[in-house]
Amino acid sequence: MLANSKAFSGFAVPDIEAAREFYADTLGLEVSEENGLLTLHLAGDRPTLIYPKPDFEPASYTILNFPVDNIEQAVDDLSERGVRFETYDGFDQDERAIFRGGGPPIAWFKDPAGNVLSVIKTD
Repeated sequence: MLANSKAFSGFAVPDIEAAREFYADTLGLEVSEENGLLTLHLAGDRPTLIYPKPDFEPASYTILNFPVDNIEQAVDDLSERGVRFETYDGFDQDERAIFRGGGPPIAWFKDPAGNVLSVIKTD
């Protein structure tokens, strides 16, 4: 029954307008809004729902990863748009906050709600 269902992901935020501004204006993603909900239209036809939650608490893990060919350029471009990259104790991150200590290089940042996102180097 569900094997052929076109499933999609979603996550919560406390402020839909702040999320719209960040995802559309800062990150440059295609966003639509309907009935008080946002949909991110991600590459590969991967819609992601963003919904309001008044008693919201941000996830303590990465909720959305953006694969990139050139992580240094992605970090530089996003930094120029006002995105601040996170550093974490115990992680060997370089001056751009890129972690290269195992697995693909990755850099984390947060949306206005405090949800953790990343850019991650792909081969």
